[in-house]
Amino acid sequence: MNVVNVNERAAHLPDAWRSQVLGLVGTAAVKVLRMDGRELAAEAHGTAEVLFVADGVLELDVEAEELTVGAGELCRVPAGAWHAVRAGSRGTLLIVEVPEEG
Repeated sequence: MNVVNVNERAAHLPDAWRSQVLGLVGTAAVKVLRMDGRELAAEAHGTAEVLFVADGVLELDVEAEELTVGAGELCRVPAGAWHAVRAGSRGTLLIVEVPEEG
């Protein structure tokens, strides 16, 4: 069993907004990334995502709904949903990519 400090791991990533896979839980990929305040263009994925803010804040638009996700909070983005990161998002983000059941 391994203990991972996600904030420390994110702080040592070479690039913001480039996730690193920490491991798999069943078919779900658990990733960490560092947010640096920049906005990101809208995108959609073929998998659902659970976004957990370990530290800081995530400013997110999901299907035109504005969300602010604070430290200790999470949100679920369904597969295929368009979402964009607004400027001001900073800190550590834990992402769990959850394949949709067929």
